[in-house]
Amino acid sequence: MRYIALALATGLGLSACATVPSAVPAQTSPVASAEDLAEAEIADIVSRMSLERKIGQLIQPQINSFTPEDMERYRFGSYLNGGNGGPYGDEFAPASEWLRYADEMYDASVKPLPDGEPVIPTMWGTDAVHGHSNIVGATIFPHNIALGATGDAELVQRIGHATAIEIEVTGIDWNFSPTVAVARDDRWGRTYESYSEDPDLVAKLGAALIVGQQGTPDSEDFLGDGRVFVTAKHFFGDGGTERGVDQGDVNGDINALLDLHGRPYPAAIDAGVQAVMASFNSINGRKMHGNKELLTDVLRGQMGFDGLVVGDWNGHGQIKGCTVTDCPQSLMAGLDIYMVPDDWKVLMETLIAQVKDGTIPMARVDEAVTRVLRVKQRAGLLGENAKRPSERGVAGQYDLLASLEHRALAREAVAKSQVLLKNDGVLPLKAGANVLVAGSAADDVGQQSGGWTLEWQGGRKDTLPRDYFPKATSIWDGIKENVTAEGGSATLSEDGSFEARPDIAIVVFGEHPYAEFAGDQRNLVFRDEEGLTLLRQFDEQDIPTVAVFLSGRAMWMNREINAADAFVASWLPGSEGAGVADVLTGKREATGRLSFSWPASCEGQPVNSPEGALFAFGYGRTLSDNSPLATLNEDCGALSVVEGSELFGSGRLGSGVSAFVGRLDGAGFEELMPQMRGDMNGSGVLVRGFDRDAQEDSREITMRAGSYFGLEQSNNTGGVYRIAYEVVTRPAGTIRLRSGNAVLDVTAQFELATAKGFREMVVTESCLAGLGKRIAFESDGDVTFRISSVKREEVAEGTECSF
Repeated sequence: MRYIALALATGLGLSACATVPSAVPAQTSPVASAEDLAEAEIADIVSRMSLERKIGQLIQPQINSFTPEDMERYRFGSYLNGGNGGPYGDEFAPASEWLRYADEMYDASVKPLPDGEPVIPTMWGTDAVHGHSNIVGATIFPHNIALGATGDAELVQRIGHATAIEIEVTGIDWNFSPTVAVARDDRWGRTYESYSEDPDLVAKLGAALIVGQQGTPDSEDFLGDGRVFVTAKHFFGDGGTERGVDQGDVNGDINALLDLHGRPYPAAIDAGVQAVMASFNSINGRKMHGNKELLTDVLRGQMGFDGLVVGDWNGHGQIKGCTVTDCPQSLMAGLDIYMVPDDWKVLMETLIAQVKDGTIPMARVDEAVTRVLRVKQRAGLLGENAKRPSERGVAGQYDLLASLEHRALAREAVAKSQVLLKNDGVLPLKAGANVLVAGSAADDVGQQSGGWTLEWQGGRKDTLPRDYFPKATSIWDGIKENVTAEGGSATLSEDGSFEARPDIAIVVFGEHPYAEFAGDQRNLVFRDEEGLTLLRQFDEQDIPTVAVFLSGRAMWMNREINAADAFVASWLPGSEGAGVADVLTGKREATGRLSFSWPASCEGQPVNSPEGALFAFGYGRTLSDNSPLATLNEDCGALSVVEGSELFGSGRLGSGVSAFVGRLDGAGFEELMPQMRGDMNGSGVLVRGFDRDAQEDSREITMRAGSYFGLEQSNNTGGVYRIAYEVVTRPAGTIRLRSGNAVLDVTAQFELATAKGFREMVVTESCLAGLGKRIAFESDGDVTFRISSVKREEVAEGTECSF
């Protein structure tokens, strides 16, 4: 590796009067290596830091929870922007604001300290998991599951470099990527973050992305200009939880688990990865954030990792005996940085007290701080050559965001990731054809990009309109471009209607965006029948069809495959949808191959082998392969199972459910609140994400006098309403609950519940007769409360309301 020698520079790691400690030998033979000198100078810095400054290096808050003044006061070693965080409270801020904010935080972190104590620049971490995907106007590359289908390590390395360049443009130092999970159950909501079910393919592509972003170890380019340091995550076993439950349990023989889920990590370490993120999951009943045998003995002792270990979002708080603000167990287990988004101040105070009373040895604190400084030194953040974010490399060169070169790279990746599962001779599209493009996803860059795109959960065109993707191409754009170039015509009709009969119809449909636990599934049934209805509609009219399926996983699609003449697994292609059209029109060959087995059964049992797979790992047709596919069995017991009617849970609205707000006096129009989050100034309602058990799994709702807020189902599923809620502030006026024509005064119940934690209300016909598909809270005074879930369910007749 390349090591940048630390300079004795005031304000950049060492005070002007510092000297190399006497423990470092004089110039004798053999001469001390650059690595030895770097370690000695880091040791000198640590020896002169106060306890408060040391603990500050181990704390990582999110930008929405602190200010530059807090940075100057507490000197956090690092900070992050969460999936819905942005500079100055604006997640959609232009790139220039991200860079300005990086400078502001950096400047606050290097202001002189009293008594010559060394100052240490902070660093900013971000989740750029498929391109610099938090930034409006950046290149959004295909998600990892798509890159796995390319099988092309050289391509992935180039994507890594392009991503690092775009990250550096905005002044950010650190990327929480790549995910090197080996997903073994496609019901897991993070399956699309995994390259493959095959650990060797994951190891190869993960290492390639690391080299692309950091540069090659031992070269002058390592962590140089246009590079950022990265994180292999999540150590370990995140892709192997029981039933694919995010943050769940992984059980089995530890050596077998390490051979499968741990296999990508030695490759990542050999590639020079500088950080590893601890996983939320448990291994044989023990949470990883507190597992010393694995975080220290295996990761460091056996695998030889010498970088830093960072926690995940409040992951330390899930350890038995811990809270978010009190968890010495994580530090003692081998965690070096606590990711504590909001409760950083109390955690800092607790850790300082625990060092002072001997609960945490100072030697362990020094070890963790040393690891943090070692990574900063390698990344060029210490020493006389350290620079403000805006003065580094390509910082501020905004034309590099979604540059023509990067867009061409993304388009290449999209084309290489398309997996052709069926083709009855309709592909490639014939030159001069009259093509109809149908489906609500056809012209929706947000949907084709999936989760972790501008917002944590991603969004569709109703929440992420096209102007948020100024340089992108939708799948429709690409089809129109390619078809017209070949002398044909293309028409967009989301509902499939037409005046002139088309020669062929392309139906674009798929999963709506999601991230993490919000994407967990009970089975592999794709329930949204928009695409199926369109395919059958065209089939009845004898119009040939091509199905383009957008998804973050392989799913049971037998009905759609039967109804289509060609079926393409398009995954989540990102901002260059034209790459999909390149394959449909034959501009590029179909070279994508499944990196996950495609299920024959809808029930959701893990496949991961040819047995039980409709299409095995590695399957994929060329455009010339028109061999017939037998009619598939469409029987699926899970289709008849009513999964209940969860209106809101795990941080997202249920299918067919919308949130709405308005004014009781009728002023203005009722407004929808997509993703149940936002500030509707016209109504006086503010809804923001709140962490109850996991990141933004709940909502905090602030209502001003004269406002209302509610949820509505597209169909009335019946049953009582069961709501998990917490009242934060005592209502300043009457609070009512309304459903259908019935109204219930719940002021007294809210007053009683104030500041008493989460509780449950069950609203039945006994207190709110005629329950309908719509339920709303109305407020005559200011009030703040929280909701973590809203469900409709059947209960025994005569069940009373309860609060």
